[in-house]
Amino acid sequence: MPSVKANSAVSELPQADRLPHRMPSFDEVLKEAGEFGRFQKRVFFLLCQTGITFSSLFASVVFLGQAPGNYWCRIPAAAELSERCGWTLEEERNFTVLPLSLGNRSSSGECERLDISWDTSASCRSPPTCYGNCSTGNLQLTACHENWVYEKPHSSIVSEYDLVCGHAWMLDLSQAILNLGFLVGAFILGYAADRYGRILIYLLSCLGVGICGVIVAFAPNFTVFLIFRFLQGMFGKGTWMTCYVIVTEIVGSDQRIVGIAIQIFFTLGIMILPGVAYLVPTWQGIQLAISLPNFLFLLYYWVVPESPRWLLTRRKGEKALKIMHSIAKHNGKYLSPHHLQITVSNKEVSNPSFLDLVRTPQMRKNSFILMYAWFASALIYQGLVMRLGIVGGNLYLDFFISGAVELPAALLILVTIDRVGRRLPFAISNVVAGIACLITAFLPEDVPWLKMTVATVGRLGITMAFEIVYLVNTELYPTTLRNFGVSLCSSLCDLGGVIAPFLLFRLAAVWLELPLIIFSILAVVCGLLVLLLPETKGISLPETVEDVELFSSGFGVCGKKQKRQDTDSYI
Repeated sequence: MPSVKANSAVSELPQADRLPHRMPSFDEVLKEAGEFGRFQKRVFFLLCQTGITFSSLFASVVFLGQAPGNYWCRIPAAAELSERCGWTLEEERNFTVLPLSLGNRSSSGECERLDISWDTSASCRSPPTCYGNCSTGNLQLTACHENWVYEKPHSSIVSEYDLVCGHAWMLDLSQAILNLGFLVGAFILGYAADRYGRILIYLLSCLGVGICGVIVAFAPNFTVFLIFRFLQGMFGKGTWMTCYVIVTEIVGSDQRIVGIAIQIFFTLGIMILPGVAYLVPTWQGIQLAISLPNFLFLLYYWVVPESPRWLLTRRKGEKALKIMHSIAKHNGKYLSPHHLQITVSNKEVSNPSFLDLVRTPQMRKNSFILMYAWFASALIYQGLVMRLGIVGGNLYLDFFISGAVELPAALLILVTIDRVGRRLPFAISNVVAGIACLITAFLPEDVPWLKMTVATVGRLGITMAFEIVYLVNTELYPTTLRNFGVSLCSSLCDLGGVIAPFLLFRLAAVWLELPLIIFSILAVVCGLLVLLLPETKGISLPETVEDVELFSSGFGVCGKKQKRQDTDSYI
């Protein structure tokens, strides 16, 4: 009987006293530690500086490759005579270039030179005798392949590596190589960040950008320049994408618009770059100015921790909890004593692959739509920038103003995205950009101010779409695939950037406004497609692929169902 009473007493205990406490989820612990306290604000501000250096690298070709002023082709034999006679470069040019205008010739001496045998023993006072028996109206010309003399030597890579005349296409190649580096970096470093950790890859990428940038500045030839510009682009993409993911993973679901605020720093970099280029007279100085700050980011090793979300996916709950205690302490809060563990996935962690992004229905739909959104946004954005161009005048001032146009886009997003959600502004901004492009194409040329104003509205719309896709892409992928997924989808951005100039200039040769028609179609289609994406406003970041699939459930948001499943698992 005593044993029966004991058993009866135990059976009469409340269920909560007989079962272990449920382990809190990461979002529950984060809410108690502070979703956007002093700690997150500090990390946010520090990592946002990456946006300034990355955008400077992205747009640096405008100033690294600016026109070096007047230049002319030097004749080797004439150079010997000039040295013997002590001529100035101006005098030598008068003797070798000016005769090209004789006999109704229109050559300016930039890409052609006289094809004659100079008499190096001729009198310095009678340079015309150097022409031999040729009359001034019958001078032979030949293409120039080297020995250019520049008005502003070493002012840009154009004058440094003779990227003029038949070699002018190599300047475009330098930007294409940078974009190729972005593309490769998105794959390699995006994968590495999901496998080895966010902060490790971020710091290694910063080191890579700095070292490669210095080598680029002192490259002995154009081949070395291209190799390390490619590597700088690869590491640069690693810094940008990884810092973005870290920021979004350490804040609460209601604070993830910080991902939009990061874009403001990207724009600030665009606005700061012309000031740096104006103050620094040489391309090497500009290159060093945008590269050396990356070494300072290595100091973040002591102030920016690893992402706790990532640690949990790698089954490192103790390290994640230690970081959460540190975050709470910096935020002036304390975690509850029963928070001795955080929910860790019981599933075996696997390395991310492309198949993970398309294996399940919802992931597959999200991935393909996001890839198209990245591609269309980049192509239209860069296409409109190149079309609007720099409207004459001062290069530095015009470039600054063109960057300032992007600031209202981020402000509009910050005002609307937490009120109406992500999906609607994402769709509307694309549609507005498409309609603006279409209207611009058919506006008459005799009202240039109206044409430019409507085109600017299109630029504003596509800038908003470009910035929203960063946030939405981050929110729609689980922690196990987030960095890899964002990097892979954003690689389509680099592909769009490569295609944009070819699409713009080839189609414009057929009809000047034809590119705008294409941009309009791409933008409107993108606006319709993004309506098929789930709304992520106020939703916890998904931890697994199963969480993502819940977005398509009848609840409309995955938070309620996800929370109930967590409760069922631990009670």
